[in-house]
Amino acid sequence: MSRRRPRPNPADEAFEAGATLLGRNPALAAVPGRVCRSPECRVYPVDGWAIVDSNGIVHVNPKRLAEPAEWAWVLAHSLVHLGFGHLPAVRGEREQPDRYDVAARCLVVNRFLATFPVGRSPFALPGSYPAGDEATLADRWRREGAPAVAGTAGPQPDQRLEPWPKYDQPVDWTVSFASALTRTMSAALDVAGGRRDSLNGRRAPDRPWTRALNWFVSSYPLLGGLASGLTLVADAELARAHDISIAAVNAEAGEIYLNPLRSYTEQEWRFILAHEMLHAALRHGDRCGARDPYLYNVAADYVVNGWLTELGVGEMPAGLLHDPELAGLSAEEVYDRIVRDRRRLRRLATLAGTNRPDVLGAPLGPPRDYVDLDEFYRRGLLQGFALHERDRRGTVPAGLVEEIRALAQPPIPWDARLARWFDEYVPSPRPVRSYARPSRRQAATPDIPRAGRYFPPEERERCTFGVVLDTSGSMDRQLLGKALGAIASYATARDVPAARVVCCDAAAYDAGYLPVTDIATRVRIRGRGGTVLQPGVRLLERAEDFPATAPILLITDGECDVVRIHREHAFLVPQGASLPFTARGPVFRLR
Repeated sequence: MSRRRPRPNPADEAFEAGATLLGRNPALAAVPGRVCRSPECRVYPVDGWAIVDSNGIVHVNPKRLAEPAEWAWVLAHSLVHLGFGHLPAVRGEREQPDRYDVAARCLVVNRFLATFPVGRSPFALPGSYPAGDEATLADRWRREGAPAVAGTAGPQPDQRLEPWPKYDQPVDWTVSFASALTRTMSAALDVAGGRRDSLNGRRAPDRPWTRALNWFVSSYPLLGGLASGLTLVADAELARAHDISIAAVNAEAGEIYLNPLRSYTEQEWRFILAHEMLHAALRHGDRCGARDPYLYNVAADYVVNGWLTELGVGEMPAGLLHDPELAGLSAEEVYDRIVRDRRRLRRLATLAGTNRPDVLGAPLGPPRDYVDLDEFYRRGLLQGFALHERDRRGTVPAGLVEEIRALAQPPIPWDARLARWFDEYVPSPRPVRSYARPSRRQAATPDIPRAGRYFPPEERERCTFGVVLDTSGSMDRQLLGKALGAIASYATARDVPAARVVCCDAAAYDAGYLPVTDIATRVRIRGRGGTVLQPGVRLLERAEDFPATAPILLITDGECDVVRIHREHAFLVPQGASLPFTARGPVFRLR
């Protein structure tokens, strides 16, 4: 005759399920407490759920019926008392806390669990809690009277101080709880950013964009070098805060920002990543110049998407900019075409979204420390192209080949570009021959007078330029000296007699016309306050003795106001600095 199996106790099953539910929370599961649910226990509350003591033991009422979620909350309430240091473990006799301390500590724990939900409270809780810590609340209630605060032991206190019974060092319950809580918050941020699958510490499986990036490194040498040096930032909150629809790139930071909430196949992510890598490698953000940044980004999108379609890199997602009629054109040529059709432009969108460029001008996070960004992108694309041709992996669009080969040429130094600017906008004075100033007579024909060469005053006045110096406190003196020295040398080579110099900080200080040989050595720096360049520009534009055709050269570190200039101009800024506006004239970066 078979024995009947004992029927399971519903109260035991509910409690075990509640303990299991609590164990899924890594912060509370790390508190080294123990549970006593023995009927022989003389500490558990008869009219409540549980009492916790300073030895880390939660005395649970074995006769109490509750749902698993309620048991999870009761155990969490007890463990948080330990984690908050309400029941420190100490040897010797203990004095029990009064009812004000007990009530204040329970309120603080209930307030914490309201924002750190674990299970469900078995009794009604208030909708809001007063501010203040345990000591502040207890002192206030001793003066004004304590309100009714619910604990887990019913009418009696749910906290009990006991002498530490062991011979080893008493346990500090707060250390393990604080460490576990910190790890839990870090894991929660990883889950929100897509770097973890759950709070239990397991890493998330490879995302499709991660597999797409690894494919470039292992199987596509043309862009593999770039892929190995760029960082993917897949953060939903960052994408939402900066209104990034699909993706964006920052070449200076070496980061590609992705919206992980967008669902694309691995093939489509390959296309998206290749799109952003080409934007960075070909420096489309720096090549914009005085053009509209968004429209130039749109033009570059048409060109890049056409190349990738021809190369067969992944699959182009629906809705991206592509027009077969623009094949073979450069980004500058496409820009000249689309800028004429304003109605069409309203319907265009980059990977970052409508009316938003996906080539960012500033990093969304801390910048990466590359030794030379230009060298990194140039070397990555050139070496990838060489491997692509050596392995015969297929033809590359002619326009992309031209762009890559152009990268092989070293960039023109800033001083050479500045010299070209002088050649174009600062004319050399033309000498005039006149018998009013006879030249020296030649020894072979001493009786024949010859015309002399001289520069009339109006010609010397025509050949000049203006210099607006940012003399704010943020400007580096070495930068000023280097820039002024270059200006003086080029002006001297072009026989420019003098230049109009204006120093600007919070006001404009007119230094007048200075001989170009004295600009680098005798110019007196005035100001060293804030940075407002517009008064200096306005002073030159309205000066009657400053030619209407003379250009203006502005030297600044980029920490200035918005400047509006109605004549030819250029900027000299240090390498790595950026202007807070879109410059209409050329920008020379000192190295």
